[in-house]
Amino acid sequence: MKILVAGGAGYIGSHTVKELIKDGFEVIIFDNFSTGKKELITGGEVVEGDLLDKESFRKVFKSHNIGAVLHFASLIQVGESYVNPQKYYLHNLISSLNLLEVMLEAEVKNFVFSSSAAVYGIPEQIPICESHPLNPFNPYGLTKYFVEKILQDYDRAYGLKFISLRYFNAAGADPEGNLGEMHEPETHLLPNLLLFLLGEKENFDLFGVDFPTSDGTAVRDYIHVTDLAKAHVLALTKLLTSSQSEFINLGTNKGYSVLEIIKKTEGFTGRKIHYRTMPKRRGDVPVLLASKEKAEKLLGWHLYYSNIETIIETAWNWHKKIVSRKS
Repeated sequence: MKILVAGGAGYIGSHTVKELIKDGFEVIIFDNFSTGKKELITGGEVVEGDLLDKESFRKVFKSHNIGAVLHFASLIQVGESYVNPQKYYLHNLISSLNLLEVMLEAEVKNFVFSSSAAVYGIPEQIPICESHPLNPFNPYGLTKYFVEKILQDYDRAYGLKFISLRYFNAAGADPEGNLGEMHEPETHLLPNLLLFLLGEKENFDLFGVDFPTSDGTAVRDYIHVTDLAKAHVLALTKLLTSSQSEFINLGTNKGYSVLEIIKKTEGFTGRKIHYRTMPKRRGDVPVLLASKEKAEKLLGWHLYYSNIETIIETAWNWHKKIVSRKS
């Protein structure tokens, strides 16, 4: 049995592929490399293709004994989803529907979905547990919400079993230094801070200093990408053994404000970060913190790398390595 990883050359997908292979799974990476990077492939069979073209991956199902699918292939920029919602609805929804259609044709009924904390919208209570009302308010979050609703219908009607993993803020890089973030453009806080310190960015902009938080900046739950990847392996194993559909948060139950991340980064690197204050971005909420109890109880999940110092250290080592390659 092989595991198909759609979007396996992306940031989270590539870290998950590495963990799957370490755990003895045979992996097929399916990626169109629009945002995925060939440099992030550390093993497995690679098939280049697009989920918007059903024939390009239907062949993969016909020629391989695929037992489960992990789906990471989606557009992820909240700001862009406001500007161009059609792009997000077409890509994130149609690609998922195509993948599910071909899975049912091939009688593959185990699916791990890369979802998002964006399905919750503005939190009514902190930390957020899985029973929290779903009220996404940006197009990106809505696409994740719609796919989750589709999965529930496919479970009821076709017996397709799924685990939808709702991420909070993935950060950091592979502790062994082989993988990390390579987004273009980069929209995440920590890599933008580090790239600014490394001279790759002219300015660093701090968006929003008037949130109702202790220091006025947004608070987020940062989870190390390797811990996130390990959760996918546990979710897959759970799905293959129990065939029970679930929604599960992946976070740490601990938050840091943007200013706290800046200070932690300055402390680790020994370099001062000069920033420009900008208005808050559309769609930003003051605080996002996950309850991790369900993941711990149901999956036996543990956090190994998600202390903020390790997140910053691994990301710093990765970005230094990438920048040095350019020079």
